Amino acid sequence: MPTKYLHTMVRVKDLDASIAFYKLLGLEETRRYDSENGRFTLLFMAPPDQPECPVELTYNWDGDDGLPSDSRHFGHLAYRVDNIYEMCQRLMDNGVTINRPPRDGHMAFVRSPDNVSIELLQDGDDLPPAEPWASMGNTGHW
Repeated sequence: MPTKYLHTMVRVKDLDASIAFYKLLGLEETRRYDSENGRFTLLFMAPPDQPECPVELTYNWDGDDGLPSDSRHFGHLAYRVDNIYEMCQRLMDNGVTINRPPRDGHMAFVRSPDNVSIELLQDGDDLPPAEPWASMGNTGHW
């Protein structure tokens, strides 16, 4: 029996902040489920041309006290981008810290408002090294 990828789920503490972050990455809402009885929202976001590859944002209306707080138990989400320098600049311009800058013109890491590591990979060939990225150091953990 074949296996098919469905989604990656991450818990979020501030749904609006998380939606804004993933929109900066170019994702859009594809589906939403609000459970009055369960008191949670499941919101799916995906790249416009890949609705079959969503991230599921799980928001518990009453908070997540007692749940794991490190948000690091799964690794990271990865997205391919057309221009890694432009994407990183867009994120920085909107207050996102670039934890691992794209010094090599190929790969960068950032974190969502909920501490989820996001890997950004350059589509196609690596871009030539460029400033400010080439001399920018790592910040925090990624």
